[in-house]
Amino acid sequence: MAEMLVAQRHQLLVSELEAAGGLKVTELATRLGVSRATVRRDLVDLENEGRVARVRGGAMLATPRAAEEPPPAGATAPAAHTLGLLVPSATYYYPRVVAGVRAVAAERGARVVIGLTDYARADDARHVEELGAAGATGLLVASAGGHHLPPEVFERLRDRGLPFVLLEREPQDPFEPCEFVNTDHRQGAFAAVRHFAGLGHRRVGLFTNGSPTAALVREGHGAAVRQLGLGTDAPVVDSGRPTLGSAEATRYYDGFIEACRAGGTRAALVHSDHDAIELMRRMRSHGLGTPEDLALIAYDDEIASLADVPLTAVAPPKNELGEQAARLLLDRLDAPDPSAVPVRQLVMQPRLVIRSSCGASRPA
Repeated sequence: MAEMLVAQRHQLLVSELEAAGGLKVTELATRLGVSRATVRRDLVDLENEGRVARVRGGAMLATPRAAEEPPPAGATAPAAHTLGLLVPSATYYYPRVVAGVRAVAAERGARVVIGLTDYARADDARHVEELGAAGATGLLVASAGGHHLPPEVFERLRDRGLPFVLLEREPQDPFEPCEFVNTDHRQGAFAAVRHFAGLGHRRVGLFTNGSPTAALVREGHGAAVRQLGLGTDAPVVDSGRPTLGSAEATRYYDGFIEACRAGGTRAALVHSDHDAIELMRRMRSHGLGTPEDLALIAYDDEIASLADVPLTAVAPPKNELGEQAARLLLDRLDAPDPSAVPVRQLVMQPRLVIRSSCGASRPA
């Protein structure tokens, strides 16, 4: 019976990771109602089975390595590549990007070595060096800074001499011949505001959390307000990344709610999912509901569907972003003359996923 319970718990762990892409040990322990020590033991077992990959503080789904076919008689097997992948989070947004990278790497017989930087203590240049020292033959880089890669990190990448592709980042100089794969977050924000306008809202507020994506979301929101002729007096707030659940974060949420009520704003775009869920919680404490008092659209679509009122959300193509970036890098690494491959820059549009929180069951 105990073995059956363990097997069931393992399956639940895998199911949670399938839904979220990656989770912290503390989150998994809370969701399963067990201790963190139990979760850690389970993750070791699941990693040994090849079902999950443990990362610092949590885990993500493992991508099984594709079976490699032997080369034809007389042919020389291509040298295996090692992709060095630098991401700022193992538990939010980037697990699905990582899954896309790993899937393409498995298809093409490449290894992936992951480096984790940190939004609060960014040390991207050091991580770039460590990935190179670990044997990476090419690099995929999502820095912990803003949308534009810090110049010192870009210089370190160039000096390292390895082919590289940026993920959700661009060089500060738009004329740098640099490969990248990005989500057009301006388009995502524009689509959200346009949807609200189609539902009859003439004021659409914006709440962002100081992330590297925030400035682009702000640009898209502002462009939509201007082009659609909406009211320019709706509140626009950036909280600057306070700790979730802190008194500082609560003050920002409450202030935003009050500003919306005072100015007659009945709709808001909120980046990120976590912030949208916390904002709804604070609304309930004020006796307000979603969407009747304040309709919401979240930005990221990581956990938006799990909210008490399922959140309509802008969904960046995270898995596809990782896949495309890996293909760009491997195409260059596999080319007889990598310098002859044209520099490619790919921008993808996110989707708007309609749920309950915006007050419509389908796009307007």
